[in-house]
Amino acid sequence: NVAIVRLKKGGVRFEVACYKNKVLAWRNKTETDISEVVQSQDVFTSVSRGVKAKQKELNAAFGDTEQEEICKMIIEQGELQVSEKERQNNSENIFKDVATIVAEKCVHPDTNRPVTVGMVERAMKELHWQEKPKQNAKQQALEVIKMMEGKYPIIRAKMRVKASAPIASVSASALREALTPLASIMEDAWEANGFRMQVCQIEPHKFRDVDAAMRKLSGAVEIVTLCVQAEGEAHLQADSTTMPVAAPTAKVSATAETVFPTASG
Repeated sequence: NVAIVRLKKGGVRFEVACYKNKVLAWRNKTETDISEVVQSQDVFTSVSRGVKAKQKELNAAFGDTEQEEICKMIIEQGELQVSEKERQNNSENIFKDVATIVAEKCVHPDTNRPVTVGMVERAMKELHWQEKPKQNAKQQALEVIKMMEGKYPIIRAKMRVKASAPIASVSASALREALTPLASIMEDAWEANGFRMQVCQIEPHKFRDVDAAMRKLSGAVEIVTLCVQAEGEAHLQADSTTMPVAAPTAKVSATAETVFPTASG
C-alpha cells in the first residue's frame, strides 16, 4: 500500500512514502491534509531499504526548509513511482475522465446537440493526445477542447445566466445595454421583488465580465444552466478529408452518435 514519490535535487535522490491514490488527490487539491497523504514525514534516499536522508543532504538541497514543506515539495514536483500495470490503468482512467469532461462541456456548432464520449475518445486518439500527469482531468480537458476546435465540429457549450439589478436605479434598457456586448443570445426579461431580471446565454469565459458588469449596476448574476445543450445527439457524416466545421450537407440524427470526419494533420 505504499506509493513512492521521488525527486532528484542537488545530486541526491529523495523519496517520500505516501498512501496510494492520495498523491494525485493532493496534486488535484481534493486532499489538503498532508498527514492523509504521507505515511510519515521522514524523507528517504531509499524507501524500499529504509534509508533516511541525512540532515546535511536535506540542508544542501532544500536549505532550512521545514520537513513538512520538504515533503510537500517532493510530492508536488517529484515523480510518482508506479508499476507498469498501474501506470497503464491510471492512464486509461485519466483518458476516459478527460473525454467525459470534454463531452459534458461541448456541443455540435450547427445543432447545439451534445457530442458523445466515444466520439471524443476517437478524436483524442487521432490527435495523438498525450496525458500530462501533473495536470488534473479538467485542465487537460480544456486543452483537448482547444486542440479539437477548428479540426472537428465541436465548440464549448454556452452557459445560461440570470442577471438582476435594482429597478429603482437601473432601467430595463440600461440592463440590456450592459449585457448585450457580452451575451451570445438574449432570452427572457421580467421584473420581480424590486429587481429587473434578464436571462441570456454567454460564452463560459465571459462569466467574470458579466459579473463585473452587474456589480457596477449594484446587481448580481447567477448560473441557470452550466452547459446549454439541445436534446438528442448530433450525427455528422462528412468526407474524411474535411477538417473544419460540418458541411451543410451533414446529416443529423437525434438517436445516432456523432461521427467526426477524420483529422488529417
